[in-house]
Amino acid sequence: MSDELLARIRATFQAIDPVPGEVLAAARSALAWRVPGAMLAENSGDAPSAAGPGVRAGGDGTRSLTFTAPGLAIELEIGGTGRTREIVGRVAPPVAARVRVRHLALVPEQPTAEADRAGQFVLPDLPEGLVSLVFLLPDDTSVVTSWIRL
Repeated sequence: MSDELLARIRATFQAIDPVPGEVLAAARSALAWRVPGAMLAENSGDAPSAAGPGVRAGGDGTRSLTFTAPGLAIELEIGGTGRTREIVGRVAPPVAARVRVRHLALVPEQPTAEADRAGQFVLPDLPEGLVSLVFLLPDDTSVVTSWIRL
C-alpha cells in the first residue's frame, strides 16, 4: 500500500472512531514503565499469610507473595486496610538494593526504599491499585516483579 492510501485510511478511522485520549495517554506512559535489561521476577506464590503464634494471622487481610528470578527470591507481606497498604519485604539471598515502586497513581521513581544488607525493606502508605517493584542491585543489574493488585 502506498503511504498516501494509509494516511487516508488513518484519517477516516480517526474521524469515525477516534482513539480516546486516556487510551493514548496510557499507551504512551507504558513506555515510561519499561526497564530495559531487567530480569522478570514472576509471582510464584500468593496466599493469605500463615503467621506463627504471636504474629498477625492471615485473617486480618495480610497476604504473602513470593517472586522468583534466576538466583533470586523476593518475599513480600502486604498488609493494611482501607485505601493504603504497606509492603514489608525481603530479598534472598540477602543483598542491599534500592527498591522502586511502579504504580499508576504515584509519581514515577517514587516512592523508594533501601533494602538493607539483610535484604529487608519496608514500603509504607501505598495506595490501592496495580503495583510492580523494581530492584536495582549493587552489580548494576535490575529485577522487576510482575504486576500485582494491592
